[in-house]
Amino acid sequence: RGEAAQSSREHSGSSSARASGGPQSPRRSFVLDTMSAPASYPPAPSGYPIPSAPPTYEETTRINTYPPYPTPESGHGPNMKSMNPPPYLSQPVPAPNPITVQTVYVQQPVTFYDRPVQMCCPSCNKMIVTRLSHSAGALTWLSCGSLCLLGCVAGCCFIPFCVDALQDVDHYCPSCQALLGTYKRL
Repeated sequence: RGEAAQSSREHSGSSSARASGGPQSPRRSFVLDTMSAPASYPPAPSGYPIPSAPPTYEETTRINTYPPYPTPESGHGPNMKSMNPPPYLSQPVPAPNPITVQTVYVQQPVTFYDRPVQMCCPSCNKMIVTRLSHSAGALTWLSCGSLCLLGCVAGCCFIPFCVDALQDVDHYCPSCQALLGTYKRL
């Protein structure tokens, strides 16, 4: 084996010396031979041939490598009745699911004042005009206390509890009687 490898080195060294145009040292010719690619590789010492090129991308990934199609017999063309088409397997189409549509009305936030408000009641979903109810709040009690400090102790200090303009306002639904909101004076 060593003789075959040495003879192949000498053979390749002489070919590189001829290609370069003059005699060269054996070491230098060996370096040139390993760097340059010859047209055909000599057989490997193990006896197996060295491949000339790596496999293509399609060969390595098996992309676009389909089995060959059968060729039609003589006298049978693609339009002949003797050729049967491949069986067509149909799958049942699932029935479409019914789509339920729910309409949602987004109501803007309602600001309550001391007057009735037209709105959609969130409890009974009816369009209503709110019913007002007055109740004593912070402004009513402050007015009563200030009147007491001024000397209206004989019952005049209770006047703010009778004046609707000094009391808080509660808004109720007239159909379902739900409390919808409160307007506080203070």
